[in-house]
Amino acid sequence: MTDPEPLHELLRRRRSTPSLLLAGPPPARAVLERMVSTALRVPDHGRLAPWRILLLEGEPRRTFTEWVMQRRAAQSPPPAPAQLDKERQKLGTAPVILVVIARIDGSSRIPEQEQLLSGACVCFSLLLAAEAEGLGAQWLTGWAAYAPEVAAFLGLAANERILGFIHVGQRQLEAPERQRPALADHFAVWQP
Repeated sequence: MTDPEPLHELLRRRRSTPSLLLAGPPPARAVLERMVSTALRVPDHGRLAPWRILLLEGEPRRTFTEWVMQRRAAQSPPPAPAQLDKERQKLGTAPVILVVIARIDGSSRIPEQEQLLSGACVCFSLLLAAEAEGLGAQWLTGWAAYAPEVAAFLGLAANERILGFIHVGQRQLEAPERQRPALADHFAVWQP
């Protein structure tokens, strides 16, 4: 039997690092590939692999950020300038964004909900993989994750949806710990 303590310690210390606290240099491609390979080992009822991941880094990440921010500024009513600036910083600070995309197979006997949950597991596994690599990461959604024009810009098919933008980079500061839910409030033994 292997010692479960290292895994438990990784899970206990994991916390999101705000994207504003993530900087370069970007993780090496081998590190990113290791993270993604690890993250794809999730529950997958029916072996559909109902997800894929796009890597945004360097100039393509900057192009994506600018394109998204132009669309955001053109929304009606337009966001306040301070809100736009905050969103631009949040989207444009981390050196790497991994876009996790659900690929829903509507003809499968596997319910859509289970396919989405498998993709959500990929998102969380990427956060764990980043932690294991000594990197900071944050899973964000926001309006861009649900906007059809963003999906089209990224080349998503009609059966695909953005599940999250996983921002990855070097931590500039340690993310503060937050109060965690009390076990007694979320765990009970069922009795008939």
